[in-house]
Amino acid sequence: MDTEASTGLAATGITVAYDGVDVVHKADLRLPRGQVTALIGPNGSGKSTLLRALARLHRPRTGSVTVRTEGDDSVDALALSRTDFARRVTLLAQSRATPAGLSVREVVGFGRHPYRSRLRGSDPDGVRHVEHALAITDVTELADRAVESLSGGQLQRVWFACCLAQDTEVLLLDEPTTYLDLRYQVEILDLVRDLADTHGVTIGVVLHDLDQAAAVADQVVLLSAGQVAAAGTPAQVYDSELLTDTYGIRIEVEPDLSTGTPRTRAVGRHHLRLERP
Repeated sequence: MDTEASTGLAATGITVAYDGVDVVHKADLRLPRGQVTALIGPNGSGKSTLLRALARLHRPRTGSVTVRTEGDDSVDALALSRTDFARRVTLLAQSRATPAGLSVREVVGFGRHPYRSRLRGSDPDGVRHVEHALAITDVTELADRAVESLSGGQLQRVWFACCLAQDTEVLLLDEPTTYLDLRYQVEILDLVRDLADTHGVTIGVVLHDLDQAAAVADQVVLLSAGQVAAAGTPAQVYDSELLTDTYGIRIEVEPDLSTGTPRTRAVGRHHLRLERP
């Protein structure tokens, strides 16, 4: 398989700095087309910073970011116009300011901004994409409600719908299950899987829950202190010794009996007390 042609978005040797201090160090990352790639690692490991660099919210100090075009060519993502890039890549950030005085449908419509002409603001496909995004995120019944009246979980799904309305081939998600109860966590991750499997969307997602990452991702990328410590399938990366060393706490790994995917167990002091004879 042609690795370059099968890559939807890629970073090569990128270094990202805050206030002159490097926080991501010469990272290489490939997001295969039509697959889910989960970025995992402890707090401060550089997961969100790397994802935001892919979304052009942080300009790398070194390295390059490339994105696939409709013609299967890879182009310099940093050289694209803002509109051209927004038609290819969208990001669901960890937090966004809640706009006041707008309905859910209006907020989801923000995702159509890259497709509106400057002169007339026309977007012939906009209504269809907005209604589809509302439906698949299960917020159609909330469409006419003011966004400031929503719960945190409802608002998170609205922002997810906004990203889907943008209709890009690459979707970046920074902790998309934040604020969601267990049901909606599972449904959002099922939707992520459907987008990759059914619609061929390239997905990069930051997740803190190692078991969720193993369940949803085709490949996982483990970051530690701003560097890529390991990358591969969950079975390849989920090594007890490696995870224990990375997270600084004993982590046991065993296969899920029903799915075969790895499951983890972080062992704290009280677990150790209970295990003593």
